[in-house]
Amino acid sequence: MFRDTTALTGRLMKQITRSPDTIITVAVTPLALFLLFRYVFGGAIQGTGNYTNYLLPGILLITVASGVAYTAFRLFNDKSKGINARFSTMPIARSAVLWSHVLTSMVSNLVTVVIIIGVAFAMGFRPVASFAGWLGFTGLMALFTLTLTWLAVIPGLTASTVEGASAFSYPLIFLPFLSSAFVPTETMPGPVKWFAENQPVTSIVESMRSLIEGQPVGNDIWVALAWMLGIGAVAYFFAVRIYNKTAS
Repeated sequence: MFRDTTALTGRLMKQITRSPDTIITVAVTPLALFLLFRYVFGGAIQGTGNYTNYLLPGILLITVASGVAYTAFRLFNDKSKGINARFSTMPIARSAVLWSHVLTSMVSNLVTVVIIIGVAFAMGFRPVASFAGWLGFTGLMALFTLTLTWLAVIPGLTASTVEGASAFSYPLIFLPFLSSAFVPTETMPGPVKWFAENQPVTSIVESMRSLIEGQPVGNDIWVALAWMLGIGAVAYFFAVRIYNKTAS
């Protein structure tokens, strides 16, 4: 399984290196939002301290949500061209096909996240996190990417058009706007505030923000982990079930 996964991951990584514009495309929208909120809206938002530090976690989540759309696209492409069907007739570990797409997503999103963080430093990002804080921050980003990637596998296998395979990411990109990613939830009207405080992105953003600021994370990190592990487990179950059914 590990040998097959390595080989198939190498195949997908070659596709990315031959068209690096996918990574650039994924980074463009988050960077535009980052610049917009930091330099256009930032002066009107009070009480957030270093606003670049405040914005970065939400921008990174939007980056990953944009990036996993390409995972769904690559899976749909393989399915529509009959490549998955070809793999199912070969002596390849069945799980290696999906895991190769997942690992490719992890690597490509890591590259994009590093680009965003590099730009953030140029914009005034000044973290005070300890080594443990950075470790926790990296772990949350990796788990979030893994969770959304398994979600992306489902439309990649079930969509009937390439547009349908990628469109699932739009609600995920929009969700951080209804959280504490850009403004404190205290400034929101009643129903919107309730939704923002009880959806998964807020707990994830608050945990990441506390880690890079060197502040106690409190219960937010446990709520964030529960959301991501729960969603990830359900997505993994259905993704594997759908793939096994189509492969059979």
